[in-house]
Amino acid sequence: MGLNFFSRKESNDQDDFIEVDTLGLQERSSGAIGVKVEKLNEFEDTERILKAVRTGHIVFLKIKGLKEKDIGELKRCVDKLKKTIVANNGDIVGIEQDWLVLTPEFARVVRD
Repeated sequence: MGLNFFSRKESNDQDDFIEVDTLGLQERSSGAIGVKVEKLNEFEDTERILKAVRTGHIVFLKIKGLKEKDIGELKRCVDKLKKTIVANNGDIVGIEQDWLVLTPEFARVVRD
């Protein structure tokens, strides 16, 4: 689904105009997409990571440290991340055994 920023307003007055709200689109309009590398060390880290995804960053998440420390806590974190990412139309995928990739709604991980 694309965004329609410009719309035509029928009028006899040539001075009519429509304001376009570009708040939050400035970073994407430059063509740059932020990519962050984060570590998941404890459950509290999930909020910081989700905030990065919500603000439009792609996150490469290293989970090895928590996996070695507490597999139950890791499962709890991944469940929270997955539910929130899916609810926001993003994508999440495991890479190898020590990494996750989380994307906002405008990006998808291509799976072969």
